[in-house]
Amino acid sequence: MKIKVDYLVCEANAVCMGLVPEVFEVDDDDNLHILQPDVPPELLDKVRHAVRSCPKAALSLEEE
Repeated sequence: MKIKVDYLVCEANAVCMGLVPEVFEVDDDDNLHILQPDVPPELLDKVRHAVRSCPKAALSLEEE
């Protein structure tokens, strides 16, 4: 699975970073960075939860 971000919608609320800091990072300039775009299998459930929890629905998962 691969994480996709709609940067036009993302407000960098950092909900995803709070849930899975190993994968998501919001920098001091409020820019979201995906640290691991290819989701490791052991984090997939946590990443799915983060995608569902995004307040702007800016995140999605795609099959590779």
